[in-house]
Amino acid sequence: MTTPSTHPATASARVLLQAFAALGVRDVVLCPGSRSAPLAYALADAALPDGERPAGAPALRLHVRIDERTAAFLALGLAKAAVAQGDVRPVAVVTTSGTAAANLHPAALEAAHAGLPLVLVTADRPHELRGTGANQTTEQVGLFGAAVRFAADVPAPTGRPGEARDLRHVVSRALAAAVGARTADPGPVHLDLAYREPLGPGAQPWPAPAEDGLVRVTARSAAPFVAAGPDDLRRDDVPTVVVAGDGAGPHARLLAEANDWPLLAEPSSGALGSAHAVPAYRLLLGHPALGGQVRRAVVLGRPTLSRPVARLLARDDVELVVVAPHGRDWPDAGRSATHVHTEVPAALIGRAGPPGWLDAWRAAGKTAAAVIDSVLDPGPRTAPSRSGTRVTGPVLAREVVRATQQRDVLVVGSSNPVRDLDLMAGWDVPALVLANRGLAGIDGTVSTAIGVALGLPERRVRALVGDLTFLHDAGGLLRGPLEPTADLQVVVANDDGGSIFATLEHGAPEHAAVFERVFATPHGADLSALCAAYGVRHTRVSDVEGLAPALAAPGRGLSVVEVRVDRAGRRALGERIESEVRDALDRTLG
Repeated sequence: MTTPSTHPATASARVLLQAFAALGVRDVVLCPGSRSAPLAYALADAALPDGERPAGAPALRLHVRIDERTAAFLALGLAKAAVAQGDVRPVAVVTTSGTAAANLHPAALEAAHAGLPLVLVTADRPHELRGTGANQTTEQVGLFGAAVRFAADVPAPTGRPGEARDLRHVVSRALAAAVGARTADPGPVHLDLAYREPLGPGAQPWPAPAEDGLVRVTARSAAPFVAAGPDDLRRDDVPTVVVAGDGAGPHARLLAEANDWPLLAEPSSGALGSAHAVPAYRLLLGHPALGGQVRRAVVLGRPTLSRPVARLLARDDVELVVVAPHGRDWPDAGRSATHVHTEVPAALIGRAGPPGWLDAWRAAGKTAAAVIDSVLDPGPRTAPSRSGTRVTGPVLAREVVRATQQRDVLVVGSSNPVRDLDLMAGWDVPALVLANRGLAGIDGTVSTAIGVALGLPERRVRALVGDLTFLHDAGGLLRGPLEPTADLQVVVANDDGGSIFATLEHGAPEHAAVFERVFATPHGADLSALCAAYGVRHTRVSDVEGLAPALAAPGRGLSVVEVRVDRAGRRALGERIESEVRDALDRTLG
């Protein structure tokens, strides 16, 4: 009969969770597996309510999913929700060995580029079984390559003296790296944990929590808004804009307001809500009296949405100043930066642009917004239409903006939804807008939004995604009956394909013969049936008149609002908006 002393895997898994909890982990996402069973049993204990947990077991929130890829993005969403509240807190995801571990890679890459503290915990075979052809055994050490900030290959526990102390020390280093305590560069870390049988829990009690080996690393203090530095910039009256990319935060807004500079802010920048923010800014950059006059751009965050912005930042006649507080790299895709700072240099404060510079951008933004509304809103109809007014992507984004209140949270998907939102966003005091812009993929967006909703249960959370993004992560809808419910409304712009490509060079008429199959990729999926299979409420909206009622009252739990969007006219609509805005600016600016 197996005795408690012969269960070192169980003891080690419990020590690991105690160390996690002591160092700030609150949420763990678990996928089922045999080799990871010691962790599963320990997590089941830690997830019990107060009064039922075994002595020594820490209190952790457990989320169980069957798909490792969606589980990792759920963990990423939980981490994103914590960061949005000012708490850079690590979130762990646990898998078994083999392909299960490899499925964490997309979320690891997103976390690496977005700077999110994701802890990848993969169970593994002991070292003597590696390279032998043992079932579900592959080379997991180094699996995530340069994507992780820290990686450790932890040998299978044997119960030797000092083993728990060593494990606590490794965990301390891993979590310090995850939150960027020493580097100010948070990101994913990887713990590959080898376990030998027996993998069951045995009968031994939990060990008493211990501090031996734990290291609490004091994090670097946050960079100040303004720091002293050399004054080697150009003259004070240089026509300057502030470009706020994803994750720029309020410093971009404060800088623009301090200098009366126009603010060109992406939806997920965290810098909207300022009178200096210019609506529809990407349509203004091509005008010679506006974008053509810019001679300095100050970049905060990672701008990723707009080709006009990318062209601005790559221009030889524009002085590019980058403020990048975190990370080894800085955003400069055009390789044009002249200055890179970790905080806003004092020399940038008090450098107002030429007289009337901000006013010209504000007026142009208002003109552009009015023109866009006039293009999107149909004129009076002589007779009611039985089918109602067809919905376009920008109209849907505008209705989502109108339905999103100050304390709401909006998770927006890549491709057209985030660009439509960028065009239509006009909040005076914006909601919290989050997006996976680290690598700007469509991977895991539904799961990320569910993680955000679970992490911010006191706020109303909505997601706006395209149909391909939704279908790519449809598995994220799957929630077992024993798992907590997220209150989340997923708004799906369903145009039966990838209409983002219609707005690019691939959508030009000369490529029409191949466009539909290899770029648009129509799918014909029945989203109503798909939602029914997952037990998710589904509402279909086919006209503009039905949008506001569908968005107004999401209700509790997970729901999907499918909005049928016209794809055929996407390219022409974009060209018409650009043309009419340009003509209006020509009339007003000369």
